[in-house]
Amino acid sequence: MKPPLTLLRHGPGEALHDLSLARALLDSVRSGERGAVLRIYRPAPTAAFGARDRFLDGFPAAVEAARAEGFTPALRTLGGRIAAYHGGSLVIDHIEPTGEFLTETQDRFVRFGEMYAAALRTIGVDARMGEIPGEYCPGEHSVNVGGRIKAIGTAQRVVSGAWLFSSSVIVEDPAPVRSVLTAVQAALGVDWEPETGGAISELHPGISVEAVEAALLRSYSREFELTEGGLTAADARAAAAYVPKHRLPGTGEAAAPGGTVDGAGPGRAADAVDDEAGGGSRSHAVPSSRVSAP
Repeated sequence: MKPPLTLLRHGPGEALHDLSLARALLDSVRSGERGAVLRIYRPAPTAAFGARDRFLDGFPAAVEAARAEGFTPALRTLGGRIAAYHGGSLVIDHIEPTGEFLTETQDRFVRFGEMYAAALRTIGVDARMGEIPGEYCPGEHSVNVGGRIKAIGTAQRVVSGAWLFSSSVIVEDPAPVRSVLTAVQAALGVDWEPETGGAISELHPGISVEAVEAALLRSYSREFELTEGGLTAADARAAAAYVPKHRLPGTGEAAAPGGTVDGAGPGRAADAVDDEAGGGSRSHAVPSSRVSAP
């Protein structure tokens, strides 16, 4: 019998709220209010900075560069470096309850990286798991297209009682993603190869976001019993409480309390580990503060 998984789908919302909703859903799965969840959505243009980015001298300029490119800058609690995505992308948040805390982390990177790459191959995409030289936010379990373009970045958050595996898939319209990454990386002083920051459609022009979503859901349906579900007003309220933790100040503004340090939020576990797809960035959270290792 296949394990159940509730499917939540929605279109672009407000960038910070969409990021915060992942945290709210993780809390609800951890507490037992929800069972396992698969959320798939098309995001608003978002430049999601990692924890390590904020310690670089060029960070304030990079935040403004993202805004100038039409992307909402945000601080993500997953991974170590900048990731950018927009309406030509998909974000996948897979959340499950667990009785383990630190086990199976690497197994999930391999399992879902291979699963997503295989799903793309079913629609003719030359998808491969593995880091390509010069890619942004590098990780050994990224999924690339033809060894040239990073198509999927993955990261996860593990708390006591549940895990969140989050992935961004850049499918169409590569120019805005490459442009914002170029501007932000220049401000941060981070070397990278701009050609790696594109979209699947550059090498496979006929591929659409809808086709990729359908392929991924077919892959999931082979392993899980998918049931359509919906978001609630309670989900929205819970997400709103996390928005300040993702918000980045504009020029001359002070950070909101909790806006640049990932402290314990409403219903949040006191113990957590975040990791990127082989990027070597891991953070351990303790109540009301975070100690980050570069």
